[in-house]
Amino acid sequence: MPSVESAPGPGRLIRRQEFLAVAGARRKWVAPGLILQARRHDDRQRPGTGEASIRVGFTASKKVGNSVARNRARRRLREVVREVLAPNAAPGYDFVLIARADTVKRPYADLKQDLATGLKRLGAWRAQEGRAPEAKPAP
Repeated sequence: MPSVESAPGPGRLIRRQEFLAVAGARRKWVAPGLILQARRHDDRQRPGTGEASIRVGFTASKKVGNSVARNRARRRLREVVREVLAPNAAPGYDFVLIARADTVKRPYADLKQDLATGLKRLGAWRAQEGRAPEAKPAP
């Protein structure tokens, strides 16, 4: 099996203080499938590259459902981050994704679109050189 080199994924927000700092920035996007909070920073850099890092935190309250539903919601959000946020987010941001009741049952494509729209609305979308925009599927 050929090895595929991939860029390291975003770092993780772990401590409560880090989550509160992102919430304190008061920049958020609310969508049916998730709530995206963002905070700009310039002081942290990814080791070895010198590029500003991206960090992500996940949360799901009991409003989402029982522990099985909350864990499933967080797993879905982690996968959406891997596919959408990691390659497209501008460096130098901390993000918090908050699961909502619809996160578990929302179609996956719509969940990805919710995150992409949130990144664009918060000004954290990175324009990629040499990459054609994705075509939208026909209705």
